[in-house]
Amino acid sequence: MLLELFPLVAKGYLEGKRKAEFESKREENRGKIAAERAAIKRTGKLKIRDLTLRDGQQSLFATRVPQHEIEKVLPLYKDANFYALEVWGGAIPDSVMRYLNEDPWHRLESIKEVIGDVSHLTALSRGRNLFGYSPYPESVIEGFNKNAVKSGLGIMRIFDCLNDVKNMETTIKYMKEAGGIADCAVCYTVDPKFTKKQRWKALLSGKKLPKKIFDVDYFVNKAKQMEALGADMITVKDMAGLIPPSLSGKIVKRLKKETNLPIDFHTHCTPGYGLGAVLMAIVNGVDVVDTCMLNFAGGPAAPSFELIQIFADKLGLDTGVNLESVVAINKELKGIRERIAEFDSYKMFPLEFDITADYLPKEIDALFDKAIELAKADKEEELLATCHAIEKFFNFPAANEEVKAAEIPGGMYTNMLAQLKALGLEDLLPTVLEKVPEVRVAAGCPPLVTPSSQIVGVQAVNYVLDVNSGKAPYTNVNNQFFNLVKGEYGETPIDIDPDFRHKICGQSEASDFDVNKYQSPENPVLHEFGGMKLAENEKEMLLLELFPSVAGPFLRNRKADAYYAKVNAEETEKQRIIEEKKAAFAAISAEEKYEMLLRGLYSLAGDSKQAADEITQPEEKESKLDIKTKEMLTAQKPKSRLVS
Repeated sequence: MLLELFPLVAKGYLEGKRKAEFESKREENRGKIAAERAAIKRTGKLKIRDLTLRDGQQSLFATRVPQHEIEKVLPLYKDANFYALEVWGGAIPDSVMRYLNEDPWHRLESIKEVIGDVSHLTALSRGRNLFGYSPYPESVIEGFNKNAVKSGLGIMRIFDCLNDVKNMETTIKYMKEAGGIADCAVCYTVDPKFTKKQRWKALLSGKKLPKKIFDVDYFVNKAKQMEALGADMITVKDMAGLIPPSLSGKIVKRLKKETNLPIDFHTHCTPGYGLGAVLMAIVNGVDVVDTCMLNFAGGPAAPSFELIQIFADKLGLDTGVNLESVVAINKELKGIRERIAEFDSYKMFPLEFDITADYLPKEIDALFDKAIELAKADKEEELLATCHAIEKFFNFPAANEEVKAAEIPGGMYTNMLAQLKALGLEDLLPTVLEKVPEVRVAAGCPPLVTPSSQIVGVQAVNYVLDVNSGKAPYTNVNNQFFNLVKGEYGETPIDIDPDFRHKICGQSEASDFDVNKYQSPENPVLHEFGGMKLAENEKEMLLLELFPSVAGPFLRNRKADAYYAKVNAEETEKQRIIEEKKAAFAAISAEEKYEMLLRGLYSLAGDSKQAADEITQPEEKESKLDIKTKEMLTAQKPKSRLVS
C-alpha cells in the first residue's frame, strides 16, 4: 500500500527497513553459527594456501591489481592466519613493471613487512628457466632465489614445463641454502587424443602413435625423483584444470603412501573439474589445497575458499583460518574488483555470502553432504553434477565446454584463437585443434604448461597456415619450437624422432642449451641523469637479467624520477636559504641596513673583503639565467611512465 501511495519515499524506506532486518538476522545467526562450528569435533587438519593476490588476480584480471589496493587487504590477511599466501612469481614481476610502473621487489618486501611470520609467502618459478624461455647461468639462479628469500619469500614453488626434474635441481639447492622451502610441482597433463583418421594415417605410414604416457605411475615417479633431490613438499600442479576428480584422488592417495612429504593440490575451474577434484584430494588425505577468496575465485581461477571451508567443517577438518577476517577481506576484494572492472574477464560476481552469518538453504547444504558421500564412493559423474549445482547457486561461471573438449589449457585455447582472429582465419580453429596432438607428439609430447603449451599452440597454428597456403608443414617454425625440438629445454617425456629433429634443426642428436652463450644485458651509465647506472644493485640487475625488455624502461624511469627529485630538492634548499636571508634582512633595523649598505659600497672599492662577505643581497626576482636553467631541465625531463 505504501509503495502505491508514496512510491518514491516508500521505496527507500522499505529498502532500508529490509536491510536493517537482514543485518539483524545476520547478527543473530553469527552467534549460532559460531557455536555450531565450535561444537564440531575436528579429527584432522587441512592447510590452505591462498592464491588470491597472485594466481587469482592473474587468472581473472590479467595481473592488474596495483600495490595500493593490495595494501588494503594485508592487515586483514595477517589476521586470517592462512598457512601460506601466494603473492609473487608467475606474471607478477613482469606485469607490475610493465603495466603498473611498480617495483616487484618492493611488492614482495612490503607484503612481508605486514604479514610477518604469520603465513608463508610463496611464489612460482620455472626452475632453471626462472621466468624466461632459456636456461640461465648458475649465478643468476642463485642470485634470484637468494634475494627472493631475503625479501621475504618463504616457499618457492618450482616446476618445469617438461617435468624434467634435472631442470629443478639447482633451484631446490639454492632455495634450501637460503633458508627457504622448496615446493616441487609435478605438472599434470593429459595424453594427446587422436582422431580415427590420424590413427589410420599413422598406421599406414608405419609410425606408431604413443599409447598411455601420463598415468598415475608417471606422476608418482616424478614426485619420488623430486623427493630424492631434496624437495620439502610436493604439489600436484594442474594448471589447466584438466584433472578429473577420480584421478586427483588416486594420485594424492599414491603420493601420500609412497612419499614422506606434505602434498599440496592445485587446480583451476575452467573445464568444470576444479571443485570436485579438490574435494577428492581432501577425502584422500591431501595436506594442503590451493584456493582463492570468493570474489577472486571460479572460472579460470581456483575454487573458492568458502566452499572448501564448508566441506572441511562437514569432514571435521581444521583449516586454522579466522573466518571473520575472511569476510572482511572479501568485502575489500569486491570493491577492488569493481575498480578494475576494465580488466575483469567475466564481470560476473559471485553470490554475496558471509560464511560467519549466512545459513545455506537446506537443499544447497544437502548438496555439500551429497558431494562428500559421492567423493568417498568415487562416483565421479554424479560428483561433478553435484559440484556444478553448488557452483551455480553461488553464481560462478559454468564449465567451459570448448576447453574441456579440446583438453588444452584455457590460455592456450584463447591464444590460438586470437592468433587466427588477427589474420581473419578463426574458422580454421577446429583444424588447428585437430593438429595440436600431432605437433605435440612430434615435439616429444611435452606437458601443456607455460611455456610449452604456448610453443605447441603457436606451432600448430603455423602448421595449419602453411598447409592452407599450399606450403609443406613446418615451413614456418617459431624459434621456441626449434629450441624445444633441438633439446635446449631438456628431456621430453617421449623421444623425438631423429629424422624430425634433423628436418627442424639440421641435427639428429639432441643438444642441451649452452649456458656459455648467455650474455648479460648491458647496464649503461645514464649520463643524462647525473652519471648513475641503470641497475645500481643486485636486485635491479636481476630484473634486467630476467625481464630485459620491460625492466630497462622501468629502471630508466625510476632513475629519471630520482634524478629530478634530487634536482628539485637542491633547488628547494637553495630557495629556502635565500628566503631565510631575505627574512633576516627584513627583520633588522633601518640603521643596520644603512650600515650594511655603506660596507657594501666600501667593498666594491676593494677596501673591505669582510664587508663583502657579510652583506646579504635581498633579491626579489629570479635571474634570467636561473629561469632559463629551470626551463631547460623541465623540457629535458621525461614523463614518469613506462614506455614500450
